[in-house]
Formats: sequence, C-alpha cells, structure tokens
Amino acid sequence: MPGLSLPFEERYWPFFKYREACKRSRQDPEAFWGEEAGKLEWFKKWDRVLEWEPPYARWFKGGELNASYLCVDQHLTGWRRSKVAIYWEGEPGDTRLLSYSLLYREVNRVASVLKKLGVEKGDRVALYLPMVPELPIFMLACARIGAIHTVIFSGFSAQSLADRMNDTGAKVLVTADGGFRRGKAIPLKEIADKAVDLARTVEKVVVMKRTQQPVSMKPGRDFWLDDLLKTAETLVVPEHVEATHPLFILYTSGTTGKPKGIMHSTGGYMVFNHSVYQWAFDIKEDSVYWCTADVGWVTGHSSIVYAPLAYGAALVMYEGAPDYPEVDRWWEIVEKYGVTIFYTSPTAIRMFMKFGEQWLKKHDLTTLKVLGSVGEPINPEAWLWYYHNVGNQRCPIIDTWWQTETGSLMIAPAAGLDMPPLKPGSATFPLPGIDADVVDEQGQPARPEERGYLVIKKPWPGMLMGIYGDPQRYQTAYWDRFKGMFFTGDYAVKDREGYFWILGRSDEVIKVAGHRLGTAEIEDAVISHHAVAESAVVGKPDPIKGEVVIIFAILKADRVPTTALKGELAEHIRTAIGPLATPEQVYFVSKLPKTRSGKIMRRVLKAIAMGVAVGDLSTLEDAASVDEVKKAYEELKKEV
Repeated sequence: MPGLSLPFEERYWPFFKYREACKRSRQDPEAFWGEEAGKLEWFKKWDRVLEWEPPYARWFKGGELNASYLCVDQHLTGWRRSKVAIYWEGEPGDTRLLSYSLLYREVNRVASVLKKLGVEKGDRVALYLPMVPELPIFMLACARIGAIHTVIFSGFSAQSLADRMNDTGAKVLVTADGGFRRGKAIPLKEIADKAVDLARTVEKVVVMKRTQQPVSMKPGRDFWLDDLLKTAETLVVPEHVEATHPLFILYTSGTTGKPKGIMHSTGGYMVFNHSVYQWAFDIKEDSVYWCTADVGWVTGHSSIVYAPLAYGAALVMYEGAPDYPEVDRWWEIVEKYGVTIFYTSPTAIRMFMKFGEQWLKKHDLTTLKVLGSVGEPINPEAWLWYYHNVGNQRCPIIDTWWQTETGSLMIAPAAGLDMPPLKPGSATFPLPGIDADVVDEQGQPARPEERGYLVIKKPWPGMLMGIYGDPQRYQTAYWDRFKGMFFTGDYAVKDREGYFWILGRSDEVIKVAGHRLGTAEIEDAVISHHAVAESAVVGKPDPIKGEVVIIFAILKADRVPTTALKGELAEHIRTAIGPLATPEQVYFVSKLPKTRSGKIMRRVLKAIAMGVAVGDLSTLEDAASVDEVKKAYEELKKEV
C-alpha cells in the first residue's frame, strides 16, 4: 500500500506545524536553533550557534544575556508589569500575590543583599528553602549578578546538604527558620546549622522567617533576611553573562555513588526551555500554569521558574502536601486560581485514584485546558483516569520525558504545534530538534516493539555542560556506553508507528535467574489489576535465582486485602509478564515510603524485605509509611 514506508506522522498526522519544525531542525540544526534563540532578548548576539567537541557542547558561544532579565525585566515595558507572576499558597492557608513589577523589585533587593555579602560572578550560592516565593526570587537574584545557584531540596538531611555545599564550594547558604509540612514546622535552620558545621567554604548564612519558631543565630555568620533588606538597593543592573556561563548546578540522586552535580549553561538552557514549553503546553497570555513539583528538582527549576516566567505566564506555587488538610487540597487550588495548565506526576495521579472521584466532583475544574505528566512513566490506567476525571475528556495529556541532564522536555506531545493522536501511556514523539532513538545492546536501532536503551544522537541546547568537578564521570556515565550517543539510562520501546514508550530506569532492574526485569514494567502490570491503586516492586536476594520479585501494593478504597487476592495478583503478574516475574511475596499496605517530591523510596522497601537497617530517612515524606510496611512484613512472617 503506498505510503506505508513513511513515518507514522507523515502518513496519518493531518497537521503540518510539527512536521515542518522537525524537518527544518533535521535539515539545518544550527539555523533552526539560531532562529529559536532569536526569540529571546540578547545583550550581544552569539558568534556561533554550536561548538561541538564531543562530549562537550557550547551553545551560542560569544553571545551575552541574563536569565533574570529574561524572566523579569523584559515584562516591565508593557501591560505585563501589572500582571500576576506568582500566586503563592502556603500550607496553613496564607497567600501572596506577586506581580511582575513586584517580583522585579524583590529580585533586585535580594541581588543587592547578595552583593553586599560579597557574592560575585561565578560564586556558588546554596539555597535550602521551603516552597516559598523567596526560593525563585533568590534563584533569579543569583542569575542577575552572575552567581551560580545550587538548590538543595529542603527534605535533605544535614549531611546531604553539607555534601552538596562542599562539592560546589558554596560561599553563602540561604535557608529559613523552618517550613510547613502536614501541619508541622520542619526545623530547617537547625538542620542547616549542623550542615554548616560540616561545610568548609560557607562564610555567611541568610535566614528568612517563615514559621517564626525560635532558632539559634551565630553572630557574624548568620543574618536575618528582613534585616539585610532594610538597606538593600532597589536596582541592580543585570550582569551581561556569556551564554556558556553556568546558570546553576543541580544534584541528581543516582542509584549508586555520590550524587552528580549537573551543570547547565545560561544561553542554551534558556533558549531550549523557552521553545519546548511553548511547543508542549501552548502557553498563552491568559494561562495560569501550575507545576506541582518542588523547586528542589529540575522539574521545579524549569517548570516553575525559568520557562513560565520567561514567557510572562502567571504561575502557581504551593508549599504543602497534596492531601493536607484534606484530599481535595489540590483541586481547591485549581478552582481558586483558575488553573489552565496542570502538570504533575503519575505517583500523585495514582494516589488520587485511590481516594476516588468524589473529591474531584466537589470543585469546578472547567478552567483546565491542558494536563501534564512528568517524573516517571505513566501507566495507561492512570492516564485514562486523569483524562476522564480531572480533564473531563476535554484536556489533552502532555506526557513528558526528560531528565535533570537534559534540562527540559525531550519527548512529549506538541500541543503548541499540532497534537498527534495520543496513546495512553506513550510520551508520543521527540520534540523538534531532538534526535532520539531506541538501541539494542550493540547500539544498533532496536526493532519495533523491542525493548532497548533510549539514546540521544545529536546535541541539543538544554543539554548539561558536564558534571561539576568531575569531567571523567561525565564521559563515563553518559558517553562511553554507546559511541557518539548520549546514554540516558532509561529503557524504552518504539512501537510500529514510531511512538516512544518509556519503561523506566535500566538500572532499576531485578535479575531473576539471569533475566533482567524492569521494576517499572512489573509495577505497570500490578497496577493493571482491577483491585490495585498503586504499587512498588523491589528485588530480594535469593540463593538460587539470584533475586526474587517482592510486591508492595495499595488496594483501591473498596477492596479488602485477603490471601486469595494475593494469589490472584501473583497469577495476574505471571500472565501479564511471564513466570519469571511471579512474585515471591505480596504485601498489602496503605502507604508507601516516598520523598516529598513523590518518588517511591524503593531502597527502604528492599531493606525491610531483607530485614536490614533502612538507612537515612531524611527525605521521607511520612514516617508512618515505614512502620506500615514493617508491620505488613512482620505479619506475613507470622503467617509463614
């Protein structure tokens, strides 16, 4: 039949914007990205779009710009100066609204504070703050003076904070007296004090007041932000930084070894984010954009701060837990602020599935126009629930794949260009300018429906500059696996129509009798059972098989845990994946241990299943979840 050799989008996709953009990006990548870069304001135009000396890319070399200027200053010449930049909602119910003109004033004042503390271009500033407006304000203030910020998630322990400050050589730490989480005041300053005692380079500590709890202040080292702002200047001219100047360092958690300090440039990162967010989410002047991530992760950097503010969008920030004080807190916020673009994680979606649709029905969600998914592969059942119950079948779901290393979205439906036909559970196709593929163990293109490794074959503007202080690790981690290709570390499949299906980390595997099974693949099969709302899968060492599969499952609200149901679930997995995936044990729990960003702490589950110490729990969202899993484990041992 004529045309069957053409890519799916050229055979069945009746639209042209996406196809045209992809065609231009393939024919002349530098001209394509140069055109995209021209949509931003530069102090000095670049000499070259790309200087590529594998594995290092230098984008827009010779150009000068400033990320703070792009996110704030450029909006002050027209009506946007009075437009809301940030709708902020505190967990206790307090609120703040910052217009672009007020945001500009605060960023300048904080930049003045940093300069008076001796911070200069190239210095590293550590930010250990709750989800409050001061966090993006300090990020933009650092960018304004050319300092390099490193945001450290406020759930990290003192040792983790100290490790990151030592690695970057941070000169100043910015923290708070505390932050609110599930009605409790988290003692951030107390944790920060312990970290600074272990940090070699921190000279000054700036403390903002959030919880008003009493804290210890060391004279000469610690300063209240309120006091410093009293003498701050209201205008700090933005530094003209090189496009290749680092904007920030952000640490990945990694499954092995110490966290990697991922460096991102100013020019490439800003150009890439400005383009891909418009392509994916179709951001408009009246958009109210809410990404529910924590700014401590790359999703928060790009999706809460740099991309929406560069576009002049109104964004929502929320301090607390998604189900506190009631399960409908998020939906209350969507209704309150008229959110139009909602971007969250599959973990959160599955949690709300468990609670049921009645919580959604209490609120008017008709302002929603686009729904997004980020952070991990979304299973088809969660996708469909999200589409039917949150979007009421009106909103396309923009399922996105990207990483800390990529800087922004890489594979996603392009709502701002032309939407492809969506498939529940698929991130669809690479965005324009992204040459992604799935390869086998030898680095050859995988056959359709064959699981392989997701790779990127050409440089892109948002790619990392390297790993801070460790160039060899950068080479080894990302470029040695497949010659000439960026190794993402993720498993993926391309179906016969070219759609990409992300299967999760290739290092999150269970090796049963010599066969490697992805935990994400097994978890998807568990969730596809009609009784299960959420699951986590880990491997447990076994003297015969090497490892066996252990399942932790949360049942839907109307289901009761029984021995028969465990058997039924085990048979379901055996049928869905094969005998190798048959679980050795199934635990029914009401909670799973997660970080505040919503990631399941599988190492904790594995430790409990093995009967060993669970280790550091500083990033744990709810300590009761660990007790819940331990209880289920002990009860099962008694049954055996």
